[in-house]
Amino acid sequence: MYEIEQVVLQSRPGKTNPPSEENFAYAKAPPIESQPIECKDGEIVAKTLYLSVDPYMRGRMNDHIGTTLSHLSSYIEPWSLGEPLSGGGVGVVVESKCDGFVKGDIVQAPFPGFWPWQNNVLFPSEVELTKVDNAYLKEHPSLLLGLCGLTGVTSLIGLEVKGHIVPGKNQTVVVSGAAGACGVAAGQIAKLLGSGKVVGTCGTDEKCQYIRELGFDAAINYKTTTDMRSALKSHCPDGIDVYFDNVGGTISEEVIRLMNKDSHVVVCGQISSYNKDIPFPNPLSPEVQEIATKQNVTRELFLVLRYNDRVPEAMQKLTQWVQEGKLKSRETVAVGLENTGKAFVSMMNGGNIGKQIVKVSDH
Repeated sequence: MYEIEQVVLQSRPGKTNPPSEENFAYAKAPPIESQPIECKDGEIVAKTLYLSVDPYMRGRMNDHIGTTLSHLSSYIEPWSLGEPLSGGGVGVVVESKCDGFVKGDIVQAPFPGFWPWQNNVLFPSEVELTKVDNAYLKEHPSLLLGLCGLTGVTSLIGLEVKGHIVPGKNQTVVVSGAAGACGVAAGQIAKLLGSGKVVGTCGTDEKCQYIRELGFDAAINYKTTTDMRSALKSHCPDGIDVYFDNVGGTISEEVIRLMNKDSHVVVCGQISSYNKDIPFPNPLSPEVQEIATKQNVTRELFLVLRYNDRVPEAMQKLTQWVQEGKLKSRETVAVGLENTGKAFVSMMNGGNIGKQIVKVSDH
């Protein structure tokens, strides 16, 4: 018998309001006294180790996915009021009555992950959990939510299929939201794929310093820079060839103004618009759209879930780079299931460096 503690969606912020901690509630699941978890034939009980909070989840707080994340509507649904939220997660099997799984196995939910925000989770046989076999990842399971999981995979595949980096061509790459989970990965991966200069934009001096330590050639604090266009020009005198876009909005417009002929935008995220109901990618102003058209800048929707056949190879490559010390990241860790909502709100407000995760329990 396993009691359940969970985080549920208590209220919706509304399409255009920022999320708040009050939208989430931590509670024991009713009626826990009469119906605690009991593992039956074909089922697995897993103890949650880590949960992931990610920007795309903002769309799941609405009563429908809406325009901004309509491209995800085939893959995700809105969270239901009063029900536990879900996302990326990793745990350890504490009881198994399902062939192929034994107590102590490290498991994660199917890619991209729909792990309930609970301390203990009962998985029926029809849920295709992934058992982790790599010894390094079994010792560092939180990486399955970051560099070696959806975050790293998105950055790597995005650059491979949309970035068109050619080793030796000395291309200049700009990454916005560069100290966030995907940004940290993208800047380092661009170098590993053979790019030239990599420039990142961040919102604090601490974040700028961190990405320089990771190997970014330059960092721009967009909150303290009075002239973003001039700052970008000074660091990218030969123009910009690849833009890994995590933010959208005015920063992206300034980058696109400086993009070279036949250059490429990898549209990973548009976090500046997630509290709005506008299309993804964000529409460009007429002036910037004219520049993008004249320069033949590719700026197409990128959705990693459409490249599932590439995921296993990408994860293997990322794990190897991490083990070799070629790919690094900090984790911003909130401790305690009850702090998951708080961690999500902080991440949406830029409070994280690297991947934001929630540590629910020890191995």
